[in-house]
Amino acid sequence: MDEMENKKTSASGTQQTAPERPTLKTIAFMTGLGITTVSRALKDAPDIGAETKERVRMVARQLGYQPNRAGVRLRTGKTNVIALVLSIDEEIMGFTSQMVFGISEVLAGTQYHLVITPHSHSKDPLVPVRYILDTGSADGVIISRTEPDDPRVRVMHERGLPFATHGRTDMGIVHPFHDFDNEAFTHEAVRALVAKGRRRLALLQPASKLTYYSHTRIGFQIGLHEYGAEEIPLRVTTDAPLADIRDSVEALMRSSHPPDGIVCSSGAGAIAVNAGIEAAGFRLGRDIDMVAKQSTDVLNWIRPEIITIYEDVRQGGRELAKSIIARIDGIEPELLQSISSPVWPKS
Repeated sequence: MDEMENKKTSASGTQQTAPERPTLKTIAFMTGLGITTVSRALKDAPDIGAETKERVRMVARQLGYQPNRAGVRLRTGKTNVIALVLSIDEEIMGFTSQMVFGISEVLAGTQYHLVITPHSHSKDPLVPVRYILDTGSADGVIISRTEPDDPRVRVMHERGLPFATHGRTDMGIVHPFHDFDNEAFTHEAVRALVAKGRRRLALLQPASKLTYYSHTRIGFQIGLHEYGAEEIPLRVTTDAPLADIRDSVEALMRSSHPPDGIVCSSGAGAIAVNAGIEAAGFRLGRDIDMVAKQSTDVLNWIRPEIITIYEDVRQGGRELAKSIIARIDGIEPELLQSISSPVWPKS
């Protein structure tokens, strides 16, 4: 590096040497260990003792050490980066933050760094994945909003890039995934509403292009048949703007055959559904009941009358992080698949 790059000019006009970036050599000096030992400790090598690893990591944190990614990539061909391609439309009600927290908790104990690549579900979902593939900017990728025949899965599989999906596919490609059991969610939601005497049920469902749409519909329809309820169609999905959901629910509640129960596949959507119910002059818990999926406790704070079923998105993030690291390490994809069950509130 040019010597001038390490210098800066003070207010008095004299040149000052900028602090040098801490290196493995710096950590080795501070700990009294060899550079090779320090390097292996930071990589969590199994032949390095836990006490040594903790001492090295503590010094590295205190020094603000960050591996030189360009150097790592030149030496190993790896970036030590996991890319999370996440729709910016999913941030409402904390979905994105919970997912990021879960992934970060797992990566914190590894050499990997998380880079979030945002995109909008209204645009070509292949664009961010193609960028990662073409630039080689990540060792592995996690994607959400999975489709039954997902082009992102196909291209990453063909190009040999390790990946994991939040949601399943139906395209004959075995790959790591973590999913929520949406079929069980809607089935149990119907049961809960019928137990309250509700028989005319509407469903705020996901967009039909997404894999979990079919899981959501199957559970709902089985529940209707099993518990003797009927569906009142709601002509809007969770992908619609919240104002549209509110207006559609208000119109449905003002119709000649309104529902007396609603199942909602989205926490944010549940807020809009409640607004539509109230705009039509009805009240939750009195005229109509709602079961909603949520990943935080916000819904219960806003409307305790909402029956909530919890999806642990943070745990989903942990599972996805463990899966993508294992896949990078060569573990077979069929061993890296998991589905979480709905969690009912404690009575």
